[in-house]
Amino acid sequence: MSAVVVDLVYFNAGGGHRASALALEAAIARAGLGWQVRLVNLREMLDPKDGFRKLTGMDPEDFYNKRLARGWTVGLAQELKLLQGLIRWGHAPLVRQLQRAWLEREPDMVVSLIPNFNRVLYESLAASLPGVPYVTVLTDMADYPPHFWMEPDLPIHLVCGSGRAVAQAHAAGHALSHIHATSGMLIRTGFYDVAAIDRAAERKRLGLDPHRPTGLVLFGGQGSKVMLNIARRLPDTQLILACGHNAALARSLKALPASAPRLVLGFTPDVAHYMQLADFFIGKPGPGSVSEAVQMKLPVIVVRNRYTLPQERYNTQWVREQGAGIVSPSYSRVDEAVAQMLQRLPQLRAATAGVRNRAVFELPEILRGILGDATERFSDGPLRAGEEWPAPSHLDR
Repeated sequence: MSAVVVDLVYFNAGGGHRASALALEAAIARAGLGWQVRLVNLREMLDPKDGFRKLTGMDPEDFYNKRLARGWTVGLAQELKLLQGLIRWGHAPLVRQLQRAWLEREPDMVVSLIPNFNRVLYESLAASLPGVPYVTVLTDMADYPPHFWMEPDLPIHLVCGSGRAVAQAHAAGHALSHIHATSGMLIRTGFYDVAAIDRAAERKRLGLDPHRPTGLVLFGGQGSKVMLNIARRLPDTQLILACGHNAALARSLKALPASAPRLVLGFTPDVAHYMQLADFFIGKPGPGSVSEAVQMKLPVIVVRNRYTLPQERYNTQWVREQGAGIVSPSYSRVDEAVAQMLQRLPQLRAATAGVRNRAVFELPEILRGILGDATERFSDGPLRAGEEWPAPSHLDR
């Protein structure tokens, strides 16, 4: 019997969706399920001939990521409505395009790690391969309704990483059997498998003061120009500044004067190691970065204001509810936030230690259960194009 084939659908806008897909791929392998997992970039499914890049010279994902790096985020809530309107306007041709793709790919289960496109993805899969289960794993701590993660009139399986998201799914009318709660956000197992280190010796090796309170400043894989403002306001604070792929930002940060030692990093796959060297985290309230920091027992300093991405605003409320850090109104007041952090550091670190997120280990079992239920309904396995099938009971509401 051939291995179960599972497609994980992601895109590169923001970076967190692909990171979640990679984390889930590794978790499934670690669980020993024996599945064949395929990572599927939705942009490539919708534009297999790379027409957008040929026309504009860049991927739409690259355009979005450059905006994030420059901090051009005001108005994204309104642009999100425009995007959702365009998706609804192009619904029929998008469904047809994806139907062809599913018939070629023939997965046994599809797991979406992206918002906005779940109606198109689900309806195209249900029309082309009835009986194949479809799962949406929220990579945000909560939904940003309407039509972001949850589609109330579709029998989509939802994996929710917070009590708020579970409550939203119930309120939207999703069946209890289709709501699956995890204990947090999906992050890489590398944040659980960290080996003990001699922090003082490693700090010293890297040119840092072994005993000075240290902040890790991180704004995703592309960095952000706001890191320059943070560094200027914290000349007396020892910082590890992770710039990702933004080499120009790294050069600018290295050129800034400071009285405290600093370590400026380019892209590194070992973020967990540098979190071990830090005492607190400064960054944007992304669900992945906040969850990674809290898993490493780092209290966080995040900002909520009109520049905050609309889908990330609830994350700041979560930080307050968990007592896991400080929410500031502006990065221009980061010096005040750091002063508060250092006064309350033991209390805040204790709060982060109380957060128990095991989602990356819970998800493979959840998916196995969903697939098992689907297989029971269709005892001969997922049906293929051209076969005779019964009325798809999984579509009943």
